[in-house]
Amino acid sequence: MRLFTSLRLPMFDRYILHQLLIALVATTGGLAALIWLTQSLRFVSLVVDRGLSLGVFLELTGLLVPSFVAVILPITTFVVVQFIYNRLAGDREIIVMRAAGMSSFALAKPGMICAIAATIICYLLNIWIVPAAYHSFRKNEFKIRNKMAAFMLQEGVFTSVSNNLTVYIRSKDHNGVLKGILVEDARQPDNKATILAESGNIVIINDKPQVVLLNGSREVIDKKTGRLNVLNFERNTIDLSSNKEQTARLKDATEMSLYELLHPDQQAVFDRDYGKLAVEAHRRLTSPLTILSFTMIALVSVLKGNFARYGNILRPLGAIFTIVGLMSLILIVQNIATRNMAAIPLIWVIAILPGIIASFILFLPELKSKNNNPVLLSSTKKGR
Repeated sequence: MRLFTSLRLPMFDRYILHQLLIALVATTGGLAALIWLTQSLRFVSLVVDRGLSLGVFLELTGLLVPSFVAVILPITTFVVVQFIYNRLAGDREIIVMRAAGMSSFALAKPGMICAIAATIICYLLNIWIVPAAYHSFRKNEFKIRNKMAAFMLQEGVFTSVSNNLTVYIRSKDHNGVLKGILVEDARQPDNKATILAESGNIVIINDKPQVVLLNGSREVIDKKTGRLNVLNFERNTIDLSSNKEQTARLKDATEMSLYELLHPDQQAVFDRDYGKLAVEAHRRLTSPLTILSFTMIALVSVLKGNFARYGNILRPLGAIFTIVGLMSLILIVQNIATRNMAAIPLIWVIAILPGIIASFILFLPELKSKNNNPVLLSSTKKGR
């Protein structure tokens, strides 16, 4: 409230804006928490199966929250503006303000201020916070999965440590000593090996799990001759983490910066992914603008039209279906643009055009009437 006073907003604007911001924070926070709860269930196995601490689990999954907020902010802003203004209309407050001479622009100003604030926050999330947070999430998840991979080994079970590495152990005692070890190592496609060992131990070196094998053999079939080559050993070490190609993890589009999306590294990106990266960049730039469009649609549904004594459910429903249709259209155009980059300008059109149309519908009649009033006044004076 002190911020609103320092901005010298009128009392009516402060009154509505206060309700809008509180509702926006509560709605966005609650919905983001619900999404976080459902999405974090995917990582419960890290706690149950791999002994990950609760603090690390919360820190890891908490890095996903900014991306949830960035996605739902346009929707929650629309819902909050629609709800607060409908409640004001139902309590006859908007009727009183109109009777006091307030224009549609004056009534809509608090909602537009709220939308502008949400747009700025969404730009900060999309351009800076979400990529940095998601990059940290992917990096930590990759490290945890590599480091904890060895602790997935169970007695009498063929455990797929990775896509090309399978480990079997007959038993494991209370000291962690493994007995009867079989390893199927296909990390080198041209040199697949089957490794057998009487016993072994799991060690962590440089955050990478490794198995020290004792008294075993390594069996490899020579593809050229078809002969089985057997190498007996007393001690051997196998790295259970990903191979070098996997360790140099490719960035996901979500964790790339805006510059990386618009100017991708030609050596690190496949030709088929250029459209995907370009669409992601333009999505980050346009999704905050949908907040303004969605807000104007909500304001038109409440402020435009005649007052109904018992409320009018058709206009709010029309606004909701319009938003659903626009969101579906945005997804369709984005999918098309990934295959045909010529459709990318349509992403901007869908984000901006509905807000412009809604603004004309809401404000243009009053602007025309104000422009006509001076003409009427001057003609009246001449008649006198």
